Amino acid sequence: MSDFKPLDQFDFHSTLEETAGLSLIFFSTENCASCHYWENLLGQYKDQYPSINIFSVDAARDQALTEEFEIFHMPAIFLYVEGKFQSGIQCEAKLDVLHDEIQKVLHAPAQELP
Repeated sequence: MSDFKPLDQFDFHSTLEETAGLSLIFFSTENCASCHYWENLLGQYKDQYPSINIFSVDAARDQALTEEFEIFHMPAIFLYVEGKFQSGIQCEAKLDVLHDEIQKVLHAPAQELP
């Protein structure tokens, strides 16, 4: 999987609550081609915006979190701000589009967890 800090059901909430700034949570599975593409894209995004935290969840191994977030399609990306859920991220897999989407959801009211 990725070089991002892995999370599981046991440390997910406590880690995010203790993490300042912006955090992207990347749910993926090993055999998902789209997931690999997004993993590379998120790595490039991290290179451009090093202050962002990126965490990964192996959705196949951690069914509890996958179900908690009502994930049916991979990959799935969620944005947290100062340890609190902000929104899911759904956009075209391009750096500029991803950045624009993050900025858009940052300026919108926080959504409820799925």
